Amino acid sequence: MKEKKLVIFIPSIEGGGVEKNLFIISNFLIKKIRKISLITISNSFKKKFSKQIKFISFKQKFWDKVGRRKKFFLSLFLLFIEIIKDRNMLVLCFQGNVYCTLLCKLMGIKIIVRSNTAPDGWSQNKIKYYLFKYIFKFPDKIIVNSIEFKKRFKAKFNLKTICIYNPLNKEEIIEKSKMGKKIFFKKSFLNIINVGRFTDQKDQITLLKAINLIKDKIKIKLLLVGRGVEKKNLISFIKENSLSKIVKIIGFQNNPYNLIKNADLFVLSSIYEGLPNVVLEAITLKKFVISSSCPAGPKEILLNGKGGLLFKPGDYQKLANQILFFKKNKKKCMTKLQISYSKLHRFDFNKNLNLYLKLIKSEIY
Repeated sequence: MKEKKLVIFIPSIEGGGVEKNLFIISNFLIKKIRKISLITISNSFKKKFSKQIKFISFKQKFWDKVGRRKKFFLSLFLLFIEIIKDRNMLVLCFQGNVYCTLLCKLMGIKIIVRSNTAPDGWSQNKIKYYLFKYIFKFPDKIIVNSIEFKKRFKAKFNLKTICIYNPLNKEEIIEKSKMGKKIFFKKSFLNIINVGRFTDQKDQITLLKAINLIKDKIKIKLLLVGRGVEKKNLISFIKENSLSKIVKIIGFQNNPYNLIKNADLFVLSSIYEGLPNVVLEAITLKKFVISSSCPAGPKEILLNGKGGLLFKPGDYQKLANQILFFKKNKKKCMTKLQISYSKLHRFDFNKNLNLYLKLIKSEIY
């Protein structure tokens, strides 16, 4: 039987955790699979991919600036054209799962969907919930990135999924952490960092509220790294609560590892997640993590609190107390960190990439 070509579908590349996995997985697969194409509207990240991967996009740069939904439909058009040219393909979808699945099933094309965030993020919307519940019956395979994520898909939608952890390249993270300058943090302060998109999902406001509670109790610095629609609200909160001297916001960083390395503490405040790469990266750099106990990945990474501290999403008072606990009980916290660090082998780079390869090869032939 003729080998199918692999088409990777990701309309909007924005430089977050999903994209980190995309770059790693795509560049690994092209070494093992002869024909790979990638459909996207985001040209600005083309250099991140192996030159052996066929890049299918519009040449004009202004398409990069259109909204995500427009990128979805433009990418679907490009996928439709590719299907018309050659139906002998397997689609690996990283984004726009519902739209892509519908097109593939209407055209009789096999599709593997990689779901990136826990269903709790969209199941609160009844229309989205029923849409996902119905459409997600049709992909040939669904990949999730944590065991709790897998359980939630089963409980909410009665769907079988395959858990493949995010491949963690520890050596690259450690090497990149040696690059860049030290900024903002001071030795005599408790230095905290949060890295992530400024969105409702990431809920940095909860972290700012916690900092506001303890700003007069300890010497503290907080660095927020990212970009997004909530930036104005974060800046307003900082100004209204006189936090400008102890909180700094900087934009998205291609290499945030030096910043994480120079912090004392990493805090994740999300309402929901998949398997947050940034928590794995912080632990790789031997930074203690306080995280919300949001679905689905943080509890799994932190071993239900054995490898870090957990608080209920939105509970800024609990978070404030945990930051104070870390300040006063660093030895206890470092013991927890050693436990989470010792379990990073679950996310082994080669092991998890080969699981992707095995799954895709089973559908290509």
